[in-house]
Amino acid sequence: MLLGTNLGDKKNNLEIAKNLINKDIGEIKKESNILENQAEGFTTNHLFLNQKVEILTSFSPFELLKKVKEIEVNMGRTYTQPKGNELYVDRLIDIDILFFNNLFIDSNKLKIPHHQNFSRDFIKSLSFF
Repeated sequence: MLLGTNLGDKKNNLEIAKNLINKDIGEIKKESNILENQAEGFTTNHLFLNQKVEILTSFSPFELLKKVKEIEVNMGRTYTQPKGNELYVDRLIDIDILFFNNLFIDSNKLKIPHHQNFSRDFIKSLSFF
């Protein structure tokens, strides 16, 4: 999974998200380095912190997606429409499912592998310890 945040206490946001993932979804087995980077897909003055985590879960991919969205909302994420030609907006926390075992899912609600895995250089530069 990919964690991202560009609002508030960003390091703390990542820690809270990881604690909630461990509590509500499953054990985090690996964590990557944390990378600070510019936003992609929209204009903002707020830099992002991003981190990848690998988890062990008993949830199905769609159950996992539901749990991830619950964590985002519980942490205070609001979903608003981007303005103008922007694709995204600032966010307190964003949790994306990058891969799920070797599954391929292409539905309206969930795409695995995540469609930005291969187009965003910062995802590739996050390495697990």
